[in-house]
Amino acid sequence: MITKLNCIIIDDDPDISAIVSDFVSETPFLHLVSTYNNPAEAIDILSHSDINLIILDINLPGIDGMTFAKTLYERSRRAMPRIIFISGSGDHALDGYKVDAIDYLLKPFTYESFFKAAVKAKMHTSSLGQKNDADDHIFIKVKDELIRVSLNEILYVESLKDYIKVFTKDGEMTIALSTMKAMEERLPQDCFMRIHRSFIVALDKIDAIQHYTVKIGKTTIPVTEQYRQQFKEHFKLWV
Repeated sequence: MITKLNCIIIDDDPDISAIVSDFVSETPFLHLVSTYNNPAEAIDILSHSDINLIILDINLPGIDGMTFAKTLYERSRRAMPRIIFISGSGDHALDGYKVDAIDYLLKPFTYESFFKAAVKAKMHTSSLGQKNDADDHIFIKVKDELIRVSLNEILYVESLKDYIKVFTKDGEMTIALSTMKAMEERLPQDCFMRIHRSFIVALDKIDAIQHYTVKIGKTTIPVTEQYRQQFKEHFKLWV
């Protein structure tokens, strides 16, 4: 028996909404709950129903799709539905990645492209369903103590010989006893990536990408040759 993902469509163009509705009906593991013209109309069902996937247009009247997604993300990062963005341009592709969007489809898109995005949504949703509260944090050894650090707070990790420096959103830097290899193994690969012998970055904290460098706040970190192929593969849909 196929487990279906409950999904909604938010798009103010009735023609696009109809096409996406047809695509959903052709996809055996998707179930269309409803369609909406704007995000405000969808608030109630998102609050009271189990919605797994939002197919969301970027350019909407009133609150745009990206602002709406960021609002959901900031409120409940791990519990929010997966998102597939649709848009007439790629201007917001990197922003889409920062709210953990599954994919970013450029209009006009084919059913093949839609299906690939839907498969990714199903895989990610199944993976998240196996997680528990322990996945929200790690403990790092600082002197004689084990300090709990929320994964959502980590910006990046930098090596310091036999220690590591963990930089967090509050501007703090903590020196812990660990190796980069051990830290890389402990951090979830869907959220963090090693891009340099001395750096692991939180993917959703990247503010900008230029060539093979990333910027997080005021810090610029190069992507070295050893990690470029993995980096390129991960970001090929966005840049």
